[in-house]
Amino acid sequence: MSAAPDDAADAADASGVGSSPAPPPTVTVIMTALEEEKHLTAAVESVFTQDYDGPLDLVVAVGPSRDSTRALADRLAREHADRMQVVDNPTGRTPAGLNRAIAAIGPGTTVVVRTDGHATLPPSYVRTAVDVLQRTGAANVGGMMVPEGSTTFERAVARAMSEPIGLGSVPFHVGGEAGPADTVYLGVFTRSVLDKTGGFDEHFARAQDWELNHRIRDLGETVWFDPRLQVTYRPRPNLRRLATQFHGSGRWRWQIIRAYPATASARYLAAPGTTFVLGAAAATLIGNAATRRNRVVGAIAGAAPAGYLAVVLGGAARSRRGLSRGASAWYPAVLVTMHLSWGSGFLAEMFSDAVTAARGRRRRVPVGGGR
Repeated sequence: MSAAPDDAADAADASGVGSSPAPPPTVTVIMTALEEEKHLTAAVESVFTQDYDGPLDLVVAVGPSRDSTRALADRLAREHADRMQVVDNPTGRTPAGLNRAIAAIGPGTTVVVRTDGHATLPPSYVRTAVDVLQRTGAANVGGMMVPEGSTTFERAVARAMSEPIGLGSVPFHVGGEAGPADTVYLGVFTRSVLDKTGGFDEHFARAQDWELNHRIRDLGETVWFDPRLQVTYRPRPNLRRLATQFHGSGRWRWQIIRAYPATASARYLAAPGTTFVLGAAAATLIGNAATRRNRVVGAIAGAAPAGYLAVVLGGAARSRRGLSRGASAWYPAVLVTMHLSWGSGFLAEMFSDAVTAARGRRRRVPVGGGR
């Protein structure tokens, strides 16, 4: 006996056979740009060359740049009319720019992709991320930061940022299996979780992605790491700018730990601990040499920098494979700069907080959303 037409239609609906697949969600990419005239065009074009089948647009929040970033962004917006808009970010701070970009998103967007003015997305990035987002039910998915340098110095930095001897063994730097994670690079979010959290906390000029992911996990939502999601990152071009970057990162990591003490870990305390020990050893060596007190004390104090240098040189030797001779020569200096700049920034901010507390004032660290 054949099924009646209505019965057959009901069976098809129940099984999904014969029904039209759901259309791909509308995606908005948000980007911040500050003095990015060198990389902005490539970053924007990487958004508009995605192989994603659904609607996709871009919002770029531009800070007060001293170069031609704003003019370039406006020109790119004209070239991609109806798909790209530019908004002002007067403070130039990343979380403020991200929140301004989020505020400009249209009502139909359900997925928000974060990127930067110095990052380039591979063509399959959005398609893969949306698939992972839907398949896992996560609130945020992301992958790896893949540093690529164009000079010998930048290539040394890129290697240091991709090895445990440089930034530790966190998956979004060195890779790992797909699965739940504390944080990921950049991020592809459901619009709803950004609404729930209030967006990025504008207090945190650095580490705002980690802080937001912490609040997302506190809601009982999942942050998902997938190593297939790889985004190209352009390292700082010289030691001075690298030191400034990592000093600032260290200062803001102390602020994160101050706001969320339970998140302190060996990875985050290794660099400030090493910096403190090396500073104490250097002070002891200088004092001992000036007073000619005790050779034993001098030998003990000298063991700390000697031991640290041995660890750096040994780690560099094991992880410099494939580097050119010039990049290999820069590599140990890059590692030392990253470690001690990060550590000194952390210690400086911690000391500043201690002085403020001793004077009877309390530095307030807001932990809510900043939109």
